[in-house]
Amino acid sequence: MQTHTGSMESIVSELEGTLLRDPDPFSYFMLVAFEASGLIRFAVLLMVWPVIRFLEMIGMEEAGLKLMTFVAVFGVPKSEIESVSRAVLPKFYMDDLDMEAWKVFSSYDKRVVVTKMPRIMVERFVKEHLRADEVIGSELLVNRFGFATGFVKGEVNIYSRVAKLFVDEEQPTLGLGRPSSSGSSFLSLCKEQIHPPLMIANKKHDEQQVLRPLPVIFHDGRLVKRPTPSTALLILLWMPLGISLAFIRLFMGLILPMRAIPYMSQLFGGKVIVKGKPPPPFSGGNSGVLFVCTHRTLMDPVILSTVLKRRIPAVTYSISRLSELLSPIPTVRLTRVRHVDAERIKLELTKGDLVVCPEGTTCREPFLLRFSALFAELTNRIVPVAMNYRVGFFHATTARGWKALDPIFFFMNPRPVYEVTFLNQLPVEATCSSGKSPHDVANYVQRILASTLGFECTNFTRKDKYKVLAGNDGTVSYTSFGDQFRKMVSIFNPKTMKE
Repeated sequence: MQTHTGSMESIVSELEGTLLRDPDPFSYFMLVAFEASGLIRFAVLLMVWPVIRFLEMIGMEEAGLKLMTFVAVFGVPKSEIESVSRAVLPKFYMDDLDMEAWKVFSSYDKRVVVTKMPRIMVERFVKEHLRADEVIGSELLVNRFGFATGFVKGEVNIYSRVAKLFVDEEQPTLGLGRPSSSGSSFLSLCKEQIHPPLMIANKKHDEQQVLRPLPVIFHDGRLVKRPTPSTALLILLWMPLGISLAFIRLFMGLILPMRAIPYMSQLFGGKVIVKGKPPPPFSGGNSGVLFVCTHRTLMDPVILSTVLKRRIPAVTYSISRLSELLSPIPTVRLTRVRHVDAERIKLELTKGDLVVCPEGTTCREPFLLRFSALFAELTNRIVPVAMNYRVGFFHATTARGWKALDPIFFFMNPRPVYEVTFLNQLPVEATCSSGKSPHDVANYVQRILASTLGFECTNFTRKDKYKVLAGNDGTVSYTSFGDQFRKMVSIFNPKTMKE
């Protein structure tokens, strides 16, 4: 098949089962249920799945879709649905993207996407990451208080809505979709039709000329895997055991000596992979070693201390009071006032080694955020440490949720794995002592850490992340321990509230 690149050529493509490999949108509704409402709605929607499946089998797919929509969003604030669609769903859509279909879709000038899901769930991803011009889907009904009713506005006539888009133009050049789909009647409006699975005949095209989908750099939500019915059932069955295991692991970290933790953690399923040679412990002198780490989870400094078998203080800014209380290592809270923070870090370095994560916030994807240059101004004893982690069920970071639950969700995973790679201490000629600017040093450290992990460097900052995921600048306010403890009982509702 030859793709078209001429001007004014248009394509209309189905989302489910075409641009996305999976034709079943159920797992995306499960994500909305979990992230916008909580575990109870997540479980209820899973229990309704056999009914939805039965309706699809007897040819009542539209009824099954309406039931799915109702259970997932009834009573949920529209703002929460928008937040999940902005911060959570794009990552899972991107993971399911069919690249062969994307190559065809991206080669046209005007791009239209047809979806079975409510438009609010897909529009952000389709327009920003797939560069579509229009999205045709159902519209959720919202009451005057801003809550979803669970119903959609009337019947969605895909054929007529596609026809209206092209009423003043030629008919679409290409229709991409499944002929058996109830929403694919738009194909008859198109000059050509292609049905998945797609195979591009000309494999010799220049890959550099293929328009790339915009990558998902920031994403939120607690679930690692897309909750298909089988995966969702596994998550629900694991929850009670996972919560118990998390508190055992946390308690163990608080009471055991640091040297014993690596051995005991293996008995409870944890694993730490260490590469490179760490420097010797601080033995006095003008300054301790400043370990400059990539920031993957709240556990980075704790894991580093575990590997070094000594409690090394960590520089912090936006962790909760409860997390500080539960931390097995000392924490040094920063103020974001540059001269005050500089003096505080210098003072800590005179006492011994220190850990800092200059990204200022975590990033889950294989990207490094811009490094703050402050650390480079304060010492020449800089040891870069590449941190990475693997988890099976739950992410240990959040921008929209309650940060105090981050370590709990990390330890709820069956086999959390951390990889710690020590790089050589920076030579004097690579530090500010040789006349290099702090920004040059920070950028150099970012590049060598990214190269070690196989990640990409970016210029995005903490504020960029929170603007995308939470709609704020990431500023936190601290509540009392009593308030935080009362909030912790809401562990079954992962969205809870921002600190």
